[in-house]
Amino acid sequence: MTNISIMDNKDYTNIILEIFQEICKIPHPSGQEEAIGDYLMAFAKAHGLKAKKDNVGNILICKAAAKGCEKSPTVILQAHQDMVCEKDVALIHDFMKQPIQTYIEDGWLKAKGTTLGADDGIGMAMMLAVLADSTLKHGPIEALFTVSEETGLTGASNLGDDMINGKMLINLDSEDEGEIFIGCAGGIKSEIEFHYNAESIPENSFFLKLSVDRLHGGHSGDDIDKGYANANKILARFLYNTIDKYNLKLCSFNGGNLHNAIPRDATATVAIPGKYKEDIRVDFNIFASEVQSEYHITEPNMEFIMESTEEVKTCIDSQTTKNFIYSLYSVVNGVYAMSMDMPGLVETSSNLASVRTTDTTIKMVASHRSSVMSALTAVRDNVAATFLLAGAKVSHNEGYPGWKPNPQSPLLKITVDSYRELFGKEPKVRAIHAGLECGLFLADHPYLDMISIGPTLRGVHSPSERLLIETVNPVYTHLINILERIANK
Repeated sequence: MTNISIMDNKDYTNIILEIFQEICKIPHPSGQEEAIGDYLMAFAKAHGLKAKKDNVGNILICKAAAKGCEKSPTVILQAHQDMVCEKDVALIHDFMKQPIQTYIEDGWLKAKGTTLGADDGIGMAMMLAVLADSTLKHGPIEALFTVSEETGLTGASNLGDDMINGKMLINLDSEDEGEIFIGCAGGIKSEIEFHYNAESIPENSFFLKLSVDRLHGGHSGDDIDKGYANANKILARFLYNTIDKYNLKLCSFNGGNLHNAIPRDATATVAIPGKYKEDIRVDFNIFASEVQSEYHITEPNMEFIMESTEEVKTCIDSQTTKNFIYSLYSVVNGVYAMSMDMPGLVETSSNLASVRTTDTTIKMVASHRSSVMSALTAVRDNVAATFLLAGAKVSHNEGYPGWKPNPQSPLLKITVDSYRELFGKEPKVRAIHAGLECGLFLADHPYLDMISIGPTLRGVHSPSERLLIETVNPVYTHLINILERIANK
């Protein structure tokens, strides 16, 4: 474990990244945070700090106030332990056994073929730096490390009753330096399932594997308005136009992975009469050229691949194939509505995140977000109606609440004043179209005064995830100045 020593030159970048590199060595996929949890508990013990873990694995490390600040308000610092584990299709990488391999390029910290895990490993690193530094001026600190944020906000939903006592909370899970977040969207997940009958494939059929690959992907909330393509929707678009034309039989369709990531790749195995094999190649090439032209700005690396493949014994029955493809192609996806209260903010969206084919079913997951709860229900039901009309079964999880902005927040004023005086400019105060755990904390602790900050990240939830190194020090400097200002009050 690193021996933390904050230097007097007030550039904290190296020490923050050193801690982050330690985190990169430790497995911490969602739902499998045991190793990172052990690291956090050992960190607390090594620095003489009290720590405890609740029943779901959330960890709280407490640090006493600096001398003279004992009567200052307790501040909760919060980040999540887990990371999204996405990788390039061709890369062999076991997230439970292999560390994240990082490198620096053009001022960005990146990972070799995988997600970086700066969401939210960099937030954890900043919290650990605060906990380890005996020179800072601050009141009592409660450092809360939650579990399984990425797969359903499990830790925040099941936080132990005796875990936190502070009334101010600073979340370190935002992705833009110079921006202070005071609100977030609520969300809900839908699961869709088609049951099908397996049919035999006609003789003299030719088998093809069709793939859309190397799309940008990204966060299904924060990146939903960036114009990135959805691989599932793109592939469904081609199949929609070829089912009847070539008497196409669908054998399987698989695309996307995580409910909170825009799908970067999708693959379908199909069978067609052998006499059409050259015709469909021509159509596929024309389609690929047209779509690449449409997305030449946002998807410059998009690839379309058609290749012959081994014979398959059965296919999905024709009616289910049509119902599935037609509904997948037509279902609402992307931005549903923009906010009228905060210009430029996405209010409501939906993401058709994943498709998986089994021997008897086609299963899909869609995630929906909105800062307006009635609109969240509306987009959820809009998606459900499309698939119900096609004969699918649809179910939803309980979802999670949004975080309503409070422009009169005392913590916000401290945070804005701090930024202005540190950097000589105004920060942006905004809400984010993504789920933060703040909404859940507020539901159980309505007295909480909260803000969210973080360094600049791009491409989160995808292998293009990267951290702008030059933003690490300003965010950390801002954080410890906020703590000092609270202590002074």
